[in-house]
Amino acid sequence: MAIDRVRYADCDRAQADAILAILNDAILRTTAIFESEPRPREAMGPRFDAKVAGAYPVIGAFDGDGALLGFGSYGPFRNWPAYRHTVEHSVYVRHDQRGRGVGRGLLRQVIARAEAQSYHALIGGIEAGNTASLALHRALGFAPCGTVREVGHKFGRWLDLTFVQLLLPSGRAPDSVAPPAVPA
Repeated sequence: MAIDRVRYADCDRAQADAILAILNDAILRTTAIFESEPRPREAMGPRFDAKVAGAYPVIGAFDGDGALLGFGSYGPFRNWPAYRHTVEHSVYVRHDQRGRGVGRGLLRQVIARAEAQSYHALIGGIEAGNTASLALHRALGFAPCGTVREVGHKFGRWLDLTFVQLLLPSGRAPDSVAPPAVPA
């Protein structure tokens, strides 16, 4: 399928089964996600609720028939207030659509949405051996910012995690309120 025939739109619970199929395929067949057990269907409701509550998009790539080819999203990088201007993203592409530009289109959509929401930094955690994903991120302006060694274990081997970062031009200005004083 030509990438120009892909339509990008927000996903909702109607795509939960298709999203779950893509995620579970990645869990079972790749090191793109450091999980080893498929997620149950009932896990999808709370995931969507958390995305809605945080105003975090789940963006789908759809073919001309409305089938989900992949999705991208982001959420909190860390759960402390000082990190509220930074989000961590994920992009997953259906196994039969990889290498066709779907991931690039989704990552562009994720970047645009994060920028529109005035986030300052977009972070990705990528398995260090995933050269295709690392190259894609570099091509879209992400810079590597560190690798943590042997933090995951899957398929009988240790996995390294490389972090990449993109500083967004529309990023929020720092708060003008000083942090609370710490007693001496």
